[in-house]
Amino acid sequence: MKTDSSVTVYIVDDEPDVCRGLERLLRTASYETRSFVSGVEFLAAHDPEQPGCVILDFDLAAPGLDGLKVQSMLATSGCLRPVIFLTGRANIATSVAALRCGAVDFLTKPIDADALFKAVREAVDVDALNRRAAVLLKSISRRLATLTPREREVLEHVVRGRLNKQIAADLGTVEKTIKVHRSRVMYKMAARSLAELVQLANSVGIGTATVCSAGAEGAVMERVRDRLRRFAHDDVAKLVGNRVDDRGLPRVRVERTVDRNLVQ
Repeated sequence: MKTDSSVTVYIVDDEPDVCRGLERLLRTASYETRSFVSGVEFLAAHDPEQPGCVILDFDLAAPGLDGLKVQSMLATSGCLRPVIFLTGRANIATSVAALRCGAVDFLTKPIDADALFKAVREAVDVDALNRRAAVLLKSISRRLATLTPREREVLEHVVRGRLNKQIAADLGTVEKTIKVHRSRVMYKMAARSLAELVQLANSVGIGTATVCSAGAEGAVMERVRDRLRRFAHDDVAKLVGNRVDDRGLPRVRVERTVDRNLVQ
């Protein structure tokens, strides 16, 4: 299997044997690896500029610093490192918590090699996309910084769908002046069309709002179903409810066609 030797797969697990086993397995696919037995050690030593991903034990034993907390601290620091969670428990609460926090995948111990390689490839691809997007966002932010305060106001009105005459009335000026500002905004933002200008503005948070939609929630639940099917092999686990409880996790009822404790 040919891999990109410029990426590093970080492994964080408080069981040294698990770290060593994953290192040996990943090196058969020519991945560079670095292992840590605690989240504190990993956060102190990992290089956010290094492309790659992290395989993170969901059930880290360190008090107050489990896998979710480590992932949260990564995100708070501005690092969008893709995470693959490991867990010894195949249950819905764990699955939903991991996926809702943006994990690329979660895998159960003992690790299936094919599933691991698939997850790592996906995580490395996600990391590459994130890094390209970050470069693009920096470029857009630099363009945005060249706008004058009035041009920024005009941009915000344009993104809201306001017409030139409406913007002129809002800003207490004349339509001809708004046309000039609008032309300069298009030039400075390097936008070839109104649609592209709106897209550029949206990408840096102008004219958009972050919402948790039912569609997004449904996507999370579908990913959970997929992983439960993987855990269950030929058994069928049906999720038939997804109301949210006080912790922000869906309450689900599971129907099983066999007497097997798939969900705790």
